[in-house]
This record gives sequence, C-alpha cells and structure tokens, in this order.
Amino acid sequence: MDSQETKSRINWVRSSGRLLNAIADEFGRSRPFRDVTIGTGIHLEPKTAALLLTLRAGGARVVATGNLSSTQPTTVDYLRDRHIDVFAETTTDAATHDASLSRVLAERPDLLLDNGGDLFARFEDAPYPGLIGGTEETTSGRMRLEPMRDRLAMPILVINDSPIKQFAENKHAVGQSIFESYMRLTNRSTNGKRVTVFGYGACGQGVAACFRSAYSTVSVVDVDPVATLAAHFDGYATPQRRDALRTADLIVTETGGVDVITADDIDDLKDGVILMNGGHFPTEIAVSNIATSDAVTGRERYQGEGIESLRLADGRVVHILTDGNMANLAGPRALGNSIESMDIGFALQARCLEHVALGKASAADCVVPVPADIDARVAQDYLALNR
Repeated sequence: MDSQETKSRINWVRSSGRLLNAIADEFGRSRPFRDVTIGTGIHLEPKTAALLLTLRAGGARVVATGNLSSTQPTTVDYLRDRHIDVFAETTTDAATHDASLSRVLAERPDLLLDNGGDLFARFEDAPYPGLIGGTEETTSGRMRLEPMRDRLAMPILVINDSPIKQFAENKHAVGQSIFESYMRLTNRSTNGKRVTVFGYGACGQGVAACFRSAYSTVSVVDVDPVATLAAHFDGYATPQRRDALRTADLIVTETGGVDVITADDIDDLKDGVILMNGGHFPTEIAVSNIATSDAVTGRERYQGEGIESLRLADGRVVHILTDGNMANLAGPRALGNSIESMDIGFALQARCLEHVALGKASAADCVVPVPADIDARVAQDYLALNR
C-alpha cells in the first residue's frame, strides 16, 4: 500500500469515526493532557492512528510503538509526518519488538496505553519516577498484569473488561473480521465446512456466530464448563477436544492462552485442516513446535497469501494462517476490526486516559474494569451521534 493510499484510508477512518472526532474536538478545547507524555504500545494501523491523533489533540506528547507482526509502515510514516514519535517497524522478532518497547519507556511517559501488558510489565521490571498509570486494552494483558497489582500500585483501567467493548468489538467486530480474514486469505468457501472455535468468550462467540451464519457446522471447545454450557445452549456442538480436532476443516483459537494447539495434536488433525489464531499473542497455536515436529516432512509458503502448508509423513497437510499471528491484523492487506467498533473502543481508551490524567482514579484502581460512568457516557454519546 503506497503512502497516498494509506493517507486516503486513514482519512476515511477518521471521517467515519464520529465519536472519536467529537472527542478530539472537545480535547482541543479542554486539553486534558497538557504537558503529559503518553507512551503507547498498540497495533499501528489506520484506526489507531486516529486514536493517537485524538490524544495529541488533547495536548499530549505521544511516543508510540506497535505490536508484533501488525505494524503498517505507511501508518508509521503518516504519524511521524504529524509529529507523533514512533519507534516501530514491522517485525515478528521478539528482540526487535522489545527494543522498540524500551525506546518508548526511555522517554519516561506519564501515562501508558498498553496492549498485552508489554509496557507495564517492562516498567515493573525497571520502574522510573513519575508514571501516573494508564490503560490496558486486552484480556491477555489483564491476565498478565493481575499478579503485579501490588507492585504496580497505580490506576490501570482495562478496556476489554468494559461490557461495551465485549459486545461491540469482541463479539461483533472480531467475529466479522476473523471471518473476513479467513475469506480473504484462503479464498475458500465456508459452506458445509466444519469449524471448531477454541474459546467461548465474547470473541469466540462472535467467531462462532459468523461462521454459522455462513453455513458452516460449528463446534466449540472451552476448558470452562460454564462457557461450554453456554455454547450448548446457543446451539453449538460441544464435543470432547480430541473429537473436535479430528473433524475440523478450520480451527480458530480465541482463548487468550498459550499452546492451545501444539505438536502433540498433530495425529488428531484432519488432512487439509486450516489453523487460524484470533488471540492477541502469537502463542495460541505453537507454530514453531508444530513445524519442527518429526511428523513434518515438508513446508511450502504461499508468498503474499499469509499461508504456510506443512506436509506430514503420512501424506496429510496442515495449513497455518499468518504464522499464528492475530489473523485479522496480520497477513496481506490486514484491515482489523470495523471502524465503528474501534470508534467505540478507542473512545473508551481516550476517556479512561483522561480520567487517569485528571486524577480521578487511585492506586486502588489497579487493573480494574472501565468505570461504569465512562461506559454510560460513551454509550450515550455514540447513540446520539449515530441514531
């Protein structure tokens, strides 16, 4: 994607995000981040560009990096042209990404906008004076930061624990974007396919619903019996894990966990199965563990398609999408979630950072959900703008 196309796409995103536009206008008057540096570690693509520019409109100096595999270079250039300090490159190398995170923290930001707990975890290892607190975007990050509560002892509001984020972005938008990414990456049909979704949180619910609506036969696997019962009541098959693996044409992981699918599962995978991760970290499908298994005798990468095929000794083939990275933000022409859903989610981010910056949260609010009054305000404002 060339720079002009990226500029056009970002302008389209910014013009479509009514809620974030209204907040940017308000922030331009109220300046809640005057003399504040905000460090961010979040996917760098057109929709996050709109968020970072909203924070800058509020007076912030923004220093930013991205996440593994999802940084879009032309978005980086766009932000730099608009006086955002960006330390990021497109990489799947953890050491390179770690160096970018360290560069953000070297600027000693007053607030952090984190995604996966990368920044706060590194701060906890090497603290500096002056950090007020901030936000965490994901469930994966919340799980990572919860054991550090006593040591962090600062307000950290978890966006993904907002009910608005759960249904607007996770259930509806992730379901749509994972489905769209499957179609775009593979160009294969969904009709009659057997799809197994691992994880029946909000994201898994959305993925399951979208594939069922596209005439797939969908089953759900979850380690939580309550979530499994919910899937059963929603009309999905809930087979035992091994049976689900053996019958699936497509497996989608949406758990927030680690090593959901590993080399130990190879014998149970159906010939031609496609493995696809929708979770934040590229750890749900143990790609390296699978690819280096003794059962694998050959590998073929389809350049530009985001697909790697592994040939097994018994003649079966296993296909892995986007190297196990978050499929809706990795691979060719990654679009991520819908503009409207991210408009809501990033409005929550902006309001929560404002809340912390203005001293309305305390150390007792460490790794806790979005305050209910912010949820209500964002919901009311979105409805007022989109009725």
